[in-house]
Amino acid sequence: MIPRKTEIRVLLEALSNYPAVGIVGARQVGKTTLAQMLAEEWGKRTHHFDLEDSEDLARLSDPMLSLKGLDGLIVLDEVQRLPEIYPVLRVLIDKQKNDRRFLILGSASPELLHQSSESLAGRIKYHRLSGLGLDELSPEKAQQLWARGGFPLSFLADTDKTSLEWRKAFISTFLERDLPQLGVNVSSARMRRFWNMLAHYHGQTWNASEFARSFGVADTTIRHYLDRLTDALVVRQVQPWHENVSKRQVKSPKVYICDSGLVHALLNLPSLHDIEGHPKSGATWEGFIIEQLIRLLRADESECFHWATHAGAELDFLHVRGLTKTGFEIKKTVAPTMTKSMSIALKDLQLAHLYLIHSGEHSYPLAEKITAVPASKIYDEIQGR
Repeated sequence: MIPRKTEIRVLLEALSNYPAVGIVGARQVGKTTLAQMLAEEWGKRTHHFDLEDSEDLARLSDPMLSLKGLDGLIVLDEVQRLPEIYPVLRVLIDKQKNDRRFLILGSASPELLHQSSESLAGRIKYHRLSGLGLDELSPEKAQQLWARGGFPLSFLADTDKTSLEWRKAFISTFLERDLPQLGVNVSSARMRRFWNMLAHYHGQTWNASEFARSFGVADTTIRHYLDRLTDALVVRQVQPWHENVSKRQVKSPKVYICDSGLVHALLNLPSLHDIEGHPKSGATWEGFIIEQLIRLLRADESECFHWATHAGAELDFLHVRGLTKTGFEIKKTVAPTMTKSMSIALKDLQLAHLYLIHSGEHSYPLAEKITAVPASKIYDEIQGR
């Protein structure tokens, strides 16, 4: 079992400030295991209800009666299976015992779990759990993490073949069972085709019309497919940043499949050798690093952007927190160099700093306020800045 010290620290802080904390993330990303680790750190009595277990579900047939007498940490796993529990939780929280906290685990975003947003507004803090990160592994495991992705069972598989088989099975189960359970009423065959096409589009600016023509449907329908996969936490849309400058700027989001291992499975790339020889290698590396940066910065979606002009200047990832803007350019190369586009981004966006993240081994300055940093060292050299 890989310790997840950063995740536990963040969750313990949230539990100290909120009566309820929600962990949301894709199925099999490690929510239940993390909850078990957290319960050990919490050090008080814990009650665990798995709502995919018929016995636990029966125990909650009258949730008010079952929960009102409990104290300590109450864990509700796969809570989207019992949405009617949220009004009960609101009543219990408002009659809160000082020593009672709720930990709610769900395989969907707060947008899909809309009843929680309505019932528990101001009472719950959500934490989005991604797969394993570079901060949890030794540097020599970075390439394996990129190739296999962060789902623990995929990353820890004995062989590349076993890992790929697990990811393909995950994709089938997700499309055939999980999405319908989350209220997505699109055939698994159609959604699989869409997801496969999205893998080839990974890291590009979104163009709904292009997808719509391929599927023979309206732009709004294609947009619905994209939003549902985004809500299910398997796709990320990085929104464009609009700066008040004279240049014409790109105003569409860039789309990424969140887990690099799933991209490689959809592209049928079984090994690191196959991945590095594929035309999408640079794009999957970019998406992998962006996920690591969001994790490192603990960035909210409202703080994450990309930037591009129609003249060709661009920035892969822009983090905006308050008045501070930090830029990140990502290159799958061991010897990155300064580019004109980076100079333009630094000046036009008035960046506090710009980092060029690369796959080499050394850090070095490229210009004033521009630093090249290897991916393996981002947690040492960027964290806290």
